[in-house]
Amino acid sequence: MRYRYVTADVFTTEPYSGNPLAVVLDAQGLESAQMQRIAREFNYSETSFVLPPKDPAHTAWVRIFTPDREVPFAGHPNVGTAAVLAREMITAGRPAPDAFVFEEAAGLVRISLKTGANGVEGVELLAPQPLSRASEAPVAAVARALKLEPADIDTSTHAPQVASVGLIFLVVQLRSRDALRRAAPDVDGYAALLPLDGAKSIYAYTTDTAADAGDAPAEIQARMFTGRMTEDPATGSATAAMTALRAALRGDGMLRLRVKQGVDMGRASLLLAHAESRSDGVWAGVAGQAVIVMEGTLPAPEAS
Repeated sequence: MRYRYVTADVFTTEPYSGNPLAVVLDAQGLESAQMQRIAREFNYSETSFVLPPKDPAHTAWVRIFTPDREVPFAGHPNVGTAAVLAREMITAGRPAPDAFVFEEAAGLVRISLKTGANGVEGVELLAPQPLSRASEAPVAAVARALKLEPADIDTSTHAPQVASVGLIFLVVQLRSRDALRRAAPDVDGYAALLPLDGAKSIYAYTTDTAADAGDAPAEIQARMFTGRMTEDPATGSATAAMTALRAALRGDGMLRLRVKQGVDMGRASLLLAHAESRSDGVWAGVAGQAVIVMEGTLPAPEAS
């Protein structure tokens, strides 16, 4: 049996920019091990698999795999999967709805869609969980993991902090855009520091953005390095966690941030993040665009 797939570049309007995603449609019948093999074959930061929802009131059950594991939630797979599903509906002659609800391991992910004459013009997600915080990490250990000096780590707003809104990251603020540009994962430094309270990846960011604001100014420049020693061009789940953390430290009110990521690896992305402190916690989300790049079919790998 063959399965249809569509790829999209997410958090961009330009093909071959942003963060690529493979979406395997109508994935029922595939076992977890088969999904993992398919994700490893694509070798994107994530591949999503669309299954019938467990609750018919919802849109779909979405499973998300990196090349080496299944994750309970991720940002760019939700934005990209929503854009692909809406495009499938429009192509079939059906109007795309204003909203989707995806069932995921971390909880329900609520999606808002903006459509226009050119199809899907924007997708916004609300993370499935409020902000949770765990350990702070030693500055020297974080610097070593990123091949930086301790002086490059900015602790004026927060210490390096494990944070999550559905997927766990070590969130680190850097003092300068230059430090962010110089950052790179160090194998031994990662092994000494991570995993930490479930965090396997480091999301590094800076508010020093004036020098390279260009035509699309942003409040944040960011990079995300995985435990596989790879870099992610756009990380919605980590961006939402960072925004929620900064919102929690700031206090009441809505915080909105324009975040650039992927610039230093040649896959520029733009993420529009928001977070708000409510009575039941700090809730965050992220919005962006996506462009379809490829589509085709693939054979099911042999079952385990």
